[in-house]
Amino acid sequence: MTDAATPPAAATPAPARTRPFYWSVRRELWEHRVYLAPAIVGAIALVGFLLGLHGLPDTVQAVAHAPNPATHADVARQRGQLFVMLAPFGFGAGAVLLTALIVGIFYSLGSLHNERRDRSVLFWKSLPVSDRTTVLSKAFIPLAVLPVVVLAVVVTVLAIMVGLASVVLTSSGVAPETLLSRLPTFGAMTLGVAYALVILSLWYAPIVGWLMLVSVWARRMTFLWAVAPPFGLCLLEMLALRTVHVWNFLHERLIGGFAAYTVGGLGKAPLHDLSQIDVTPFLTDPGFWGGLVFAAVAFEACVRLRRRREPI
Repeated sequence: MTDAATPPAAATPAPARTRPFYWSVRRELWEHRVYLAPAIVGAIALVGFLLGLHGLPDTVQAVAHAPNPATHADVARQRGQLFVMLAPFGFGAGAVLLTALIVGIFYSLGSLHNERRDRSVLFWKSLPVSDRTTVLSKAFIPLAVLPVVVLAVVVTVLAIMVGLASVVLTSSGVAPETLLSRLPTFGAMTLGVAYALVILSLWYAPIVGWLMLVSVWARRMTFLWAVAPPFGLCLLEMLALRTVHVWNFLHERLIGGFAAYTVGGLGKAPLHDLSQIDVTPFLTDPGFWGGLVFAAVAFEACVRLRRRREPI
């Protein structure tokens, strides 16, 4: 006889719907350590900054005691001194960002191609993970993971640079306020970089979609297939119509996202305060929203092609 008071066995809880996506992202990070290259470049930037600190006190003193410019030569000289004082901070952050962009390009080109080339796609398709989850997890790396890595590395590198500079200036008898007053505060710097990285991720989403679409379609030479069609259209337009509309479109898509780092557009003054952040130019740009639509279509095409494409 069974004990009527014994409760029935508890039902096994259903797995969370986001769990396959979570482990798919974890798998990508295990296979592709995309955070290493930006971290290494950040460390190299710190070493270079440390080796050049011996000349910082003289530069800061020259900026602090510079007289009012009377001629164009004096203005040029002061701008040169300011550039020498502030350039290491911009170069360090820029080097990390450029490295992350290169990592994102080559990761996207190989994201769906490498698994077909080494035939591991047969194993991954045997798991209970949909093609849509796989594609979205791969797109998540350059669009979400890499920006977080860049933010962490850039903020850490800049904070260490500011700390080292303050120590060296104080020990040399030079007031660090001349340097610190020309740099954003830590909070403004962190939020400003985070804002710019979000804009860059959304701005470059169609490029990531295009690269992944080439990755899942091409059998070989993915980089050539990615760059040849757009630049071929540029050449065709210039020779046939004597116009450069396609080139201007590509230039704007490749460079325009960096306007998030500046006030008033690309090439203007860099962000110095949170009040200078203005998302209106992006939210009112049809190219911004059109790019997101293209990215969504490209990712959906990647899902459908992955279901049909065979291993190489």
